[in-house]
Amino acid sequence: MSIYYGLDIGGTKIELAVFNEQLEKLYSERVPTPQSNYEDWLFTIEKLVRNADEKFGEKGSVGLGIPGFVNRENDIAEITNIRVADGKPILKDLSQRLGREVRAENDANCFALSEAWDENNQQYSTVLGLIIGTGFGGGLVFDGKIHSGRIGMAGEVGHTQLSYHALKLLGWDKAPIYECGCGNRACLDTYMSGRGFELLFRDLVGEAISAKEIIERFYQKEEKVVAFVEKYIELMAISIAQLITILDPDMIVFGGGLSNFDHIYEALPKVLPPYLMRSAKVPVIKKAIHGDSGGTRGAAALFLK
Repeated sequence: MSIYYGLDIGGTKIELAVFNEQLEKLYSERVPTPQSNYEDWLFTIEKLVRNADEKFGEKGSVGLGIPGFVNRENDIAEITNIRVADGKPILKDLSQRLGREVRAENDANCFALSEAWDENNQQYSTVLGLIIGTGFGGGLVFDGKIHSGRIGMAGEVGHTQLSYHALKLLGWDKAPIYECGCGNRACLDTYMSGRGFELLFRDLVGEAISAKEIIERFYQKEEKVVAFVEKYIELMAISIAQLITILDPDMIVFGGGLSNFDHIYEALPKVLPPYLMRSAKVPVIKKAIHGDSGGTRGAAALFLK
């Protein structure tokens, strides 16, 4: 039996999970992400992998899901929210320590791959995974394989910017323009994410409350909250319509905290058509099946054929 290790590398925790060829989880272990230095970070990953090797009596393949990407041209990791590993040749160093090939992909790509490989979704050849959580990220899977582009940054949908229709919807003079951590302005990351949902509510409605509370008040049919949610879903439709026009996906799958807002799945398909080309079809839009375990599962699937 071949076994596959998937590691979800976050800013605060690292989780290793072990899967079989059917991507059924056999075991997992989670530890805090070292913040002190690169050596500790490498050692922590090595220890998780060695523990799993010992437990299963064989060397599993090692796939990493990271909040960034490894630049294919120079093998350097670009992961700004894990300072100790940012700018380091993480694959080379881990492969040397572990005595086997190590692969890495952006965590949103791993999420999309995990969903695309689910038996319920295998009939969809083009899958667009969108994470609406702390940020807004995307992953592309074509025929069961991640499309990561020339240097590895394909799918960074959060760093495309507001369009003409989006600015018109938000009100030309009144549209809040946010600075993004990437150094640009008006990136979708600061509008489509759960954080963006809260920022827009604050600036358009005038109250600073949590996404959870906005959703509760929406279901209580509070007029101004319902109007805000309708506007947010239209903003979502405008932004996602551009991705549909470029990619023509069979399925869009949502993950992240805000993906649990079930109204999205009912409302979004109805609002999309005016922003699409005449002959375009609204793809299947669904919520992730694997939720939080998508990161480790997708990282393990990097070695599946």
